[in-house]
Amino acid sequence: MADKPRNILICSCEDTMPLAGVTVRRVCADAKVAEGRQFCRAELDRFRKVAATGEPVTVACIQESPLFREVAGETAGAGPIAFVNIRETAGWSKDADAAGPKMAALIAAAAEAAPEVPYVSLESEGVTLIYGKDERAFEAADLLKDHLDITVLLKPEADVTPPRATGFPVVQGSIRAAKGYLGNFELVVDDYAVPRPSSRDALRFGPARNDAVSRCDIVIDLSGGAPLFPAADLRDGYLRADPGDPAAAARLALKARDLTGSFDKPRYVNFSADLCAHARSKIVGCHRCLDLCPTGAITPAGDHVAIDAKICAGCGQCASACPTGAAAYALPPSDALLRKLRTLLYAYAQAGGKQPIVMFHDGAHGLDMVDALARFGDGLPANVLPVEVNEVTQIGLEAIAAAFAYGASAARILTRAKPRHDIAGLYKTIALAEPILFGLGFDGARIATIETDDPDALGDTLRAIAPMDGASKPAAFAAVGNKRELARLALRELHAAAPAPVDLVPLPEGAPFGTIEVNVEGCTLCLSCVSACPTGALGDDPERPMLRFSEDACVQCGLCTATCPEKVIGLKPQIDFRAATALSRIIKQEEPAECIRCGKAFGVKSTVERVVAKLEGKHWMFKDSKKRLDVIRMCEDCRVNAMMEENFDPFAAQARPKLRTSDDYLREREKGEG
Repeated sequence: MADKPRNILICSCEDTMPLAGVTVRRVCADAKVAEGRQFCRAELDRFRKVAATGEPVTVACIQESPLFREVAGETAGAGPIAFVNIRETAGWSKDADAAGPKMAALIAAAAEAAPEVPYVSLESEGVTLIYGKDERAFEAADLLKDHLDITVLLKPEADVTPPRATGFPVVQGSIRAAKGYLGNFELVVDDYAVPRPSSRDALRFGPARNDAVSRCDIVIDLSGGAPLFPAADLRDGYLRADPGDPAAAARLALKARDLTGSFDKPRYVNFSADLCAHARSKIVGCHRCLDLCPTGAITPAGDHVAIDAKICAGCGQCASACPTGAAAYALPPSDALLRKLRTLLYAYAQAGGKQPIVMFHDGAHGLDMVDALARFGDGLPANVLPVEVNEVTQIGLEAIAAAFAYGASAARILTRAKPRHDIAGLYKTIALAEPILFGLGFDGARIATIETDDPDALGDTLRAIAPMDGASKPAAFAAVGNKRELARLALRELHAAAPAPVDLVPLPEGAPFGTIEVNVEGCTLCLSCVSACPTGALGDDPERPMLRFSEDACVQCGLCTATCPEKVIGLKPQIDFRAATALSRIIKQEEPAECIRCGKAFGVKSTVERVVAKLEGKHWMFKDSKKRLDVIRMCEDCRVNAMMEENFDPFAAQARPKLRTSDDYLREREKGEG
């Protein structure tokens, strides 16, 4: 059965913005487009009639989406409904008259289905620890004692008056270590002590002990000290405020009251342990995600890492940096983001738009900036296409490469002036993309961040971007595959669409693409590197001693360099666009050593002869016996047979001199004196 046609409702919002119905109809030719002035009030019946058809509806309005959802819910047989903002992003701008292509592109991209988001469950029974140093801890406890199960932990230096009545447990201690998340915190407390009931003017405590363990669901930190967790604002269930700010402490208490029950938290990152290149045989290779995770949600777990979804705050830096695709962002997945970019940029070009600039932004900060710029400033330029993501730090090389391959002339990533967590991963992604773009002929400032909390500064920065042309023949590839496959595909398409393509581009250190450099003379073909390589970039040959290398599979994890016993392997970051279709190249090959007894190939000829040369006439076992040397030139089976036939005793060393003791020396001395 054919899909039902889509209905698109475009509103001028009481004539405060121009309509682009003609352009939208041209771009969305398979949809039914209706224009209006006030669909949310005077023309609400028009929406109700469209909803009653059961056909999909896209409403070009975000502000009144709750009303439209309510009406759709009351309408029998209503079909799916989607919303897209073309007012603040395009219509409310000094460039509104030229924003038709952008409106059409945003509406077209809104039809891309959003994948389902997986969730993890957090359970909290309201067991709360308030960690403080003064009366503020008691004030917060008084506010919460009727709603939560409260315990107050006072720092040892606290000077507080004993409460008239004990409404909640009070203990002393300092938190030395903390781990966990909402519903499952574990704290290690030193100087733990309980109060003396006879405390008069100030609380006095009994004998203290260390290494006490406290478990709770919620931690309220009013201690005024260093945070108990890295990226503390991102730790669910950990609430922290300055004890010197009564209003902040009160807001904290109100927030804590809502933290009981069951909570669904997005599983931001999907992880495949079998793809992870962290370690092999206890030798560490890739540690990019461990270096970037701001919350400590990632920990080593043998040959791979483990990501605790209940601690993960969803910054996505691990996914953007992961070279193998073991860690992949799920909100949305990379393929969904690339499909949205494809539709957005294709529709923009089809509508006649020129020199599109893609602006990635998050929902919390970016939407507020766009709204403020539209309401109180000049609005976004007509060629700036906003793309909302969950976190800007989730943007990986595959998204940047795809944006330019699809026709973007520039890309900007909007961040806060003071980010909530370290965004080093985003800077590394940009540092990786820049030489690739420049090497392919995309000159100028093509990719950069805009770090501001000022809407006017955002607008000025966007309007100051020099006009630049994008790809002369934009790609139209479909985004299919996992993250690593998407990155390879996007880069190949970018190379094909580039103004001045070249085959080889050097990359900065730490890049996930590159080759290896091997000191062939020092390589013994032990093939330790082959067994350590997690991606199959290094391989051997079952028929003869050989080391092969496939650059397209190399992720520059460094396990080969760390494993090589001769230390003759080095990494060389680069991207060779020929690697995807090139055959694996032979690094080194030698003649096999054939058993002198049965002719079986059992090793590397040069290695065997080198061992023979080192032992002949120099080691006591091989000084006078050619037969013993011949054993080295035999395979493992013949070697055993020869030793049995010749009765070789591997321990038949020359007789050791008799052990001499002090008595022997004394006896000889007595004889000499006699």
